Amino acid sequence: MSTSPAPHDSAQPATPLATSPAPELLAPSELTPAAWTRASARLLAKALAEFAYEEIVEPVPAEGGEPDRHALRLDDGTTLTFRARRGAYGGWRVAADSITHEGRPMTDPLDFLVRARNLLRLDGATLGHLIRELSATLAADARLDRTALTADRLAELSYAELEGHQTGHPWLVLNKGRIGFSASDAARWAPEARRPTRLPWIAVSNRIAAYRGIAGLETPDRLYTQELDPEVRTAFRAELIARGHEPDGYLLLPVHPWQWDEVLLPLYAPAVAAGTVVPLSADGDLRLPQQSVRTFLNTSRPDRHTVKLPLSVLNTLVWRGLPTERTLAAPAVTAWVHGLRDADPFLRDECGVILLGEVASVTVEHPLYDRLPEVPYQYKELLGAIWREPLRLPPGERARTLASLLHTDPNGRAFVAELVERSGLAPDVWLRHLFGALLPPLLHFLYRYGTVFSPHGENAIVVYDGEDVPVRLAIKDFVDDVNISAQSLPEHDTMPDDVREVLLTEEPGFLTQFIHSGLFVGVFRYLAPLCEEQLGVSETEFWSLVRAEILRHQARFPELKERFELFDLLTPRIERLCLNRNRLHLDGYRDRPERPHAAVHGTVPNPLA
Repeated sequence: MSTSPAPHDSAQPATPLATSPAPELLAPSELTPAAWTRASARLLAKALAEFAYEEIVEPVPAEGGEPDRHALRLDDGTTLTFRARRGAYGGWRVAADSITHEGRPMTDPLDFLVRARNLLRLDGATLGHLIRELSATLAADARLDRTALTADRLAELSYAELEGHQTGHPWLVLNKGRIGFSASDAARWAPEARRPTRLPWIAVSNRIAAYRGIAGLETPDRLYTQELDPEVRTAFRAELIARGHEPDGYLLLPVHPWQWDEVLLPLYAPAVAAGTVVPLSADGDLRLPQQSVRTFLNTSRPDRHTVKLPLSVLNTLVWRGLPTERTLAAPAVTAWVHGLRDADPFLRDECGVILLGEVASVTVEHPLYDRLPEVPYQYKELLGAIWREPLRLPPGERARTLASLLHTDPNGRAFVAELVERSGLAPDVWLRHLFGALLPPLLHFLYRYGTVFSPHGENAIVVYDGEDVPVRLAIKDFVDDVNISAQSLPEHDTMPDDVREVLLTEEPGFLTQFIHSGLFVGVFRYLAPLCEEQLGVSETEFWSLVRAEILRHQARFPELKERFELFDLLTPRIERLCLNRNRLHLDGYRDRPERPHAAVHGTVPNPLA
């Protein structure tokens, strides 16, 4: 390299360019041929099963008359065959080791996508993004496999620790795409990374930020007193004063470090320059990301709130932001739902249902995007925070998400089988306890109050006694997943206007879909065959136990007979909600001003009829 003076500037000697070591490229240790093949085979089986359930593909009986063997003709005229069992709601359960292509074993879902792109009716843009999202999902699955624990060890983990071992949404094929994360981001921030972190905070001028809290947390000071150690609050005030700001004119909230770097600093740069948004240091608590990726449990101080932060990452159909209007209304929704429970002896005393309320929130407007209704919704969910009640249980009780019951360990043992064995109960008796814990509060909210939650595997939390017997239900995620009947009911008269404005409404006939699709199709459709294979409880018996619990509840409240008919869970057929169709056909990866909703395609038989 020449060090002679630059031309025409002989008065300024040139400075030699500094050199640094070449960056080292490291491949994650889980990306080995064997690990990739295992994860791929499972995901291909899942794709075939879920695409067949949603009638994206329509397999036919394979030639040769072998029972349960099905065939799909691919775009080039070749044939893929597999063995599958049919189940409730018209579901499919595909054996991963049975999939062949022209007689040779097939394990690659990416190869399937390419060979079946016309069969799947994929346009070029959707196919390109699908391959990316599918690859990211496979990489996450391989990472999970590398550190997978046996069912007996999983049973000893805390609620927060167990979350890091879950494998994601059972219905969505592309359940860990996390578009926006790099490989190192996923290794740092995904729940399967199981890396506790300290969250940085920011201060936002109350000219663009608003606080809401339930009774007892009416002012932000009351929240911060609970959430921040005195020395941390003092340090935050000192940081603001040192930069020439009056602390009482600001609201404090944590931010996801990825969101700050990738989204907030670029898009709120004018506000940062003006001192309207001020970065602060981190607090002292360690937090673990949960399955939703944007929600953190406090592991240093479990008595402190869970915090939910916007994350501009596309995962499981939507950008994982926080809608401003719903974030603002979250404490009011919590207060109303808590009020229903607290005034109802059945919910309060007999069920002991736990409603993990979203008790405080800070919303921050964006000076441009919030005034432009036509822009993509991801740009209207950028900054804010929700504080959710932590799960507090008495001694002798423990909690696990409902989704954990679907987990299968490296030896093929189902987590539900481990818990049943630990309980000492007969499997059918244990299942009666499970259904008796889950269904009565959900049914009572539906029938008595025309109100449903979305009790899918992550929102529904099963509380167990010391013998691992299910005893009651805890529910989370009110503001995103509470819906009410569009047909007015007297019980809605107590609903404040701000709650009424934000809660989604559905006609009575569709309101039941939240229980069907969230719980029965979204969880029990997978749990039933596991119970048949590993507990000896047939699928027919499984669904008869579910139906019996519904009928038992109806007999308990005969005065609600008209509501049982209005919100009929026992109809012969229900509409088929589709989640994968949304990605493949309905919305793809296009931006839109409103959040997408599940597609509806035809009907399926109801095993509860």
